[in-house]
Amino acid sequence: MQFHRATLAALAATAFLTFFAAEGSGANAEISKTQVAQTIALTDETVPEATTPDTPVAFVSQEVVQPTTQTASERPFEASAGSLTELVSAMPASGTLSREMECLAGAIYFESRGEPLAGQLAVGQVIINRSESGVFPSDYCGVVYQRAQFSFIRGGTMPRIDRGSAAWKRASAIARIAHEGLWDSQAGDSLYFHARYVKPSWSRTKIARATIDSHIFYR
Repeated sequence: MQFHRATLAALAATAFLTFFAAEGSGANAEISKTQVAQTIALTDETVPEATTPDTPVAFVSQEVVQPTTQTASERPFEASAGSLTELVSAMPASGTLSREMECLAGAIYFESRGEPLAGQLAVGQVIINRSESGVFPSDYCGVVYQRAQFSFIRGGTMPRIDRGSAAWKRASAIARIAHEGLWDSQAGDSLYFHARYVKPSWSRTKIARATIDSHIFYR
């Protein structure tokens, strides 16, 4: 098993919430690339550079609260999973997500719901890494809604999510797993990614960390 030593204590307190593993539909959104000059241009299939002084950023007031690390003996709930698929299936129920978790799950849903679970986890890991990097907004919603970063964000809003779909339930579970640090992502410390069928100019200056299905992840 590849569990992190992150807390699962929150799982007992939220056992009434709803997460289920299921097959999802095809990927919907493409990633955007920021051309950093005097203006910012939005182009397809890239995740751009970090915030520059001339780049407005949409921040939200709610901070991301990371769980407190506990030992296995202190965890009231311990999911026994030998694979990421099993871990998604073992996640306890969830109903209403916080705004921050909605942003994280929404990005996973729109950017990678047609990807394998490892690819979805990698997208979530990039957003988490950005929020902790010191060069991007410091919360999930700030990262997701940052100007010219993700093309599924239109007019500062996220499209409607089919909350009854298997894809959303799976994205929500992956978001929780990524946030709690319950499974190692192949993306590692990646901050950027793009689709394999394009080759943005910025990728030449980055270090490739992983290729998962249709996306390449970079530090």
